[in-house]
Amino acid sequence: MKAPASGNGKLDLERTLPEKSIEDIRVTTESASSSHDVLPIHVPEKLSRWNRAIESLRGLEARGISRVPPDEREAPSFAGYVQMVVLWYSANITANNLAVGFLGPLLFDLGFLDSALIIVFACLVGSLGPAYISIWGPQSGNRTMVIARYFMGYWPSKITAVLNIILMVGYPVLSSIIGGQILSAVSGGSMSVIVGIVVITLICWVIAVFGMTPFHVYERYVYAFMTSVGNKATIAANRLSFFSLQLSVPLSWSAAASDFFVYYPENMSKWKVFTMTFTGLSLSFIFVNLLGLGLASGVATTPGWNDDYETSSGALILAGYDGLGGFGKFCAVVVALGLCSNQVPSTYAGALDFQTLGKAWKAVPRYVWATVVTIIYFVCAVAGRNHLFLILQNFLALMAYWLVIFITIVFEEHTIFHRTTAFDWAAYEDKRKLPIGIAALVSFLIGWVGPIVGMEQVWWVGPAARHLGDTGGDLGIWLGIGFTAVVFPPLRYLELRQIGR
Repeated sequence: MKAPASGNGKLDLERTLPEKSIEDIRVTTESASSSHDVLPIHVPEKLSRWNRAIESLRGLEARGISRVPPDEREAPSFAGYVQMVVLWYSANITANNLAVGFLGPLLFDLGFLDSALIIVFACLVGSLGPAYISIWGPQSGNRTMVIARYFMGYWPSKITAVLNIILMVGYPVLSSIIGGQILSAVSGGSMSVIVGIVVITLICWVIAVFGMTPFHVYERYVYAFMTSVGNKATIAANRLSFFSLQLSVPLSWSAAASDFFVYYPENMSKWKVFTMTFTGLSLSFIFVNLLGLGLASGVATTPGWNDDYETSSGALILAGYDGLGGFGKFCAVVVALGLCSNQVPSTYAGALDFQTLGKAWKAVPRYVWATVVTIIYFVCAVAGRNHLFLILQNFLALMAYWLVIFITIVFEEHTIFHRTTAFDWAAYEDKRKLPIGIAALVSFLIGWVGPIVGMEQVWWVGPAARHLGDTGGDLGIWLGIGFTAVVFPPLRYLELRQIGR
């Protein structure tokens, strides 16, 4: 059945047909095309009525991870491509990414020029990963962690889904802390950081629960409001570590990049999707990180800024608006509330990832999982509100390690083994048509050897990383790519030869 369209012939996302209501959900051992028996999930009638009432709310997206078939997609348009750029730009020109720019001078003792060059080139490189993964959204109509089944196998893809849930929860934790710090600083301390976190979290929860329609509208307009120290070896190691950290931030969208494009038509140009995503990501990250670098550079030269920095990152951000008086405080509040544009897509993607863990998990509506994700990151933000930089330094880099391994497997499966053969995107739950995933799983585990020997973190410095400078340098990302790229092709070749899929 074709979805209802608006008067101009385009799909009206606010009236997209919902999935089957909750009492009709079935759990199967194979896909819908399979002849296997269907096992019903019993749901109390009262719960079913509540679910129907919630799903009937205008603007709420009822669809979870079920594929969006071609006849329910939007019509191709120039506005669709523009929206891709705006979505990524708005989602990332936020204060949490501003804080990452602080780390060059304040953590790695790098000068302004070193830090600025690293920010530019690392953000460009880091944006390549999500730009590549984003092309599969329109092509398949499937969410990113569903697409992962075609590259990692049905069962191994659940590992990446769990890791991405951690990632999609982690970034809202950072955003909530910084937003709470800014609101607390604006109030002169009369509002606690915890209350600020509550405000940010509630706004994000409402938007994330409703799904793609309010999310796209919000992202369309929100953007409108918002000398190195040490010996040569140590400086070089710090440059490498800061480069890896900066690269990690845009790269972190890779495992969710297709989630937001499933309503676009399957005949959209891959290169245009790639280019629009890359443009939105790289421009936003470069711009906001350079602003963060400017603030961090002022800590050593501007009276009072060091005291603000010692108070919190939010206080330092507010200090940047000091010259504007009361209007500066208004701007800081807008910046704090603008963090929702970063938290909402993370919450949305995290909710979808929960549904990919199994058919019983899929039976739970997406808006319920969005609520669960929100509760988790709220609790974590309150607990970790005094440890922002420690979370930034360790969490961001750790997440990048598995992402580069995953992207390497996807890229090699695509370019080596599926160069001329098409994917059956409708078979996303049919285990008989998906890879077994032995080659991908073994390669994924071997790929982790690279980060283990090459990472430089507070809690672990690998043997290879120890030899860089006085304190070590982070080689984990690059070794992870190398190990995976070498072992996956021969293992996948053997898997295809022996098993056939």
